[in-house]
Amino acid sequence: MSEKHEDQIRIVQETVAGKEITFAHIMGGPAPVIYQKLGLNPQIDYRSSAIGIMNMTPPESAVIASDIAVKSGNVYLGFADRFTGTLIITGEISEVNTAFTEIVDYFKDTLGYVVCNITKR
Repeated sequence: MSEKHEDQIRIVQETVAGKEITFAHIMGGPAPVIYQKLGLNPQIDYRSSAIGIMNMTPPESAVIASDIAVKSGNVYLGFADRFTGTLIITGEISEVNTAFTEIVDYFKDTLGYVVCNITKR
């Protein structure tokens, strides 16, 4: 082996997808700048609004979660990524809370996922 390759380290990274919701947080009354920076719907009443962000594995689960969210109430689907498993929704605080509760309950009770608690601030 040449000296050039002796100083290099090879790292192999693997991920093992579980069936889980790893993060579910609702931000009540976030600052308007957050909506702007994330490219979310600016046509809302900021005082009673919320942003909900969720992450899950396998990442394709975000497609199912987004369907449940929009069918559960009057929420705006801000972002759903089937490659990272990230979901962002906005709407009235109560509507976002209902959507997240519906998602977590369905994933836990029907799909057998391990789920985290929904946190709020």
